[in-house]
Amino acid sequence: MVAASLALAIAAGCGRGSGLPRELTNQEFWRLFETFSEPGRSVGMSENYVSNEPRVAENARWLRPSGGVYLGVGPEQNFTYIANLRPRMAFIVDLRRENADLHFLYKALFELSENRVEFVSRLFSRPTPADVPPASDVDDIFDAAEGAASSRALLARTSAQVRVHLLTTRALPLEQRDLDAIDRALQAFHDGGPAIDYWRLQSVDKDTIRPSYRRLMTMPDLVGQTRSFLADDAAFRFVKDLHGRNLIVPIVGDFGGAQAIRRVGTYVREHHDAVGAFYGSNVAVYLTNQQMHAFCGNLAALPVHRGATFMDSKSVIPFTTRLEACKGGQAPRP
Repeated sequence: MVAASLALAIAAGCGRGSGLPRELTNQEFWRLFETFSEPGRSVGMSENYVSNEPRVAENARWLRPSGGVYLGVGPEQNFTYIANLRPRMAFIVDLRRENADLHFLYKALFELSENRVEFVSRLFSRPTPADVPPASDVDDIFDAAEGAASSRALLARTSAQVRVHLLTTRALPLEQRDLDAIDRALQAFHDGGPAIDYWRLQSVDKDTIRPSYRRLMTMPDLVGQTRSFLADDAAFRFVKDLHGRNLIVPIVGDFGGAQAIRRVGTYVREHHDAVGAFYGSNVAVYLTNQQMHAFCGNLAALPVHRGATFMDSKSVIPFTTRLEACKGGQAPRP
C-alpha cells in the first residue's frame, strides 16, 4: 500500500510546472491558516520557544536545495532547514496554537528587520550595536547581544510594532489570546536573552542537553561550517523573502489528525507541485499506535518529489525510507 501511494505521489510531483503562488495576499495567507488548522491543545512539557535539538546543524549539512514545499514542526529550527532547502513554500504544522503564535511573531520580526543585527536586537530586546555591521559574523552579532543589557523600553516598542504590523499592515484578524501569547514569547526572549533554552526556568536533570538559542545559531556541523538561518545574510534573506511573500504558513495541526497534513497535501497537489522535505522532530515518540497509524497514512497521502527528504531530531533520511518504516499495517491507503 505504501509503494502504491508513493508511486502516485512521485508522479504527482513530476508533472507540469509548479502552480504554487509566487506570493499570497494577506487574506489568502489567513484563509490557509484557518481552513487547514485543527483544534489545538497544549502539551505541557515546555513552552517550546526554542529547539532542544543539538543536531540541527549536522542535519542541515546533509540538505540540498529541493524546491517544492517544506513541512515542519516546532520553533526556529524550521528556518535553518528552510534556509538550506530553499523551498518555494513552507507550512509549519504544530499541535499547539501557541506555536502558530510564535511563528506570527517571527513573521513580524523578519519583515520589520532589515538585517540579522536588527532581527536579533528586536528578538531579545537588546539595543542595536553601532559597531556591529549587518554583514558581521554570527558570533560577533551574538557577542554584542549578550554584552548589551535588555531593555524594557525596546520590549514595549517591539511589542507595539509587532501588533501594528500583524493587525494593520498584514490585516490578520488575530484574537486577543494570540496577541497575549505573542507578548509572552517576546517577554521570554527579553528575560532569557541569547542564553534562553528549551527548558527555560524549569528544573531538569544536570545531564539534560539544553543548547541555548545562541548555541543553536552558532553551532558548527562536523566539518566546521555554521548553517543556521542567522549564519549569513543569504540564509536570513531567503527566509525573510518567503515571509515577505506570505509563503511560510503556520498551521495548528496534529500529525495523527485527519485534516491539517492532508489538506496541505491536497493544496500542493492541486498546484501541481510536491513536497521536497518533511521535518518531524521527535513527534512520533509521543504518538499512540492509533495516532502513528494515522500519521503514516498522512505521510503516504502527500505528493512528494523524487529524492524527498525526511528529517527527525537525530537524522536525515529519504522520505521513501520513512514510508518503508510505516509498513506492516501502519500506512493505510489514503
